[in-house]
Amino acid sequence: MSSGETAPVLSTEHSEVFRNSRREAIVIFSAWVVALLWAVPYCYFNGYGQAVDPETFSTTLGIPSWLFGGILLPWVVADVFTTWFSFAYMKDDDLGIAGDEQHSQPATGAEGGGA
Repeated sequence: MSSGETAPVLSTEHSEVFRNSRREAIVIFSAWVVALLWAVPYCYFNGYGQAVDPETFSTTLGIPSWLFGGILLPWVVADVFTTWFSFAYMKDDDLGIAGDEQHSQPATGAEGGGA
């Protein structure tokens, strides 16, 4: 570069699609971390390595309580969260016209030599 030239300015402005995608990814990853931080310690402390005594073994709806509270309940909560997230929180962004769609013309009956 000569002394009179300036370096090109890089824009730090992000598109709306990028900002929405990043925001949604942060929410999804955060929900995953919360589920992980609940399920793993809960199952470890309430189910792993404990002596099973049939007289005092606790169940919820016929499922071991540690499995119900550590796996089934977070799974149901995650399903409800995913449904809400998909239908209420996510934004449908306009991605524009694809490159292969710009030049294509709809076929008409006059073209192509029909019978």
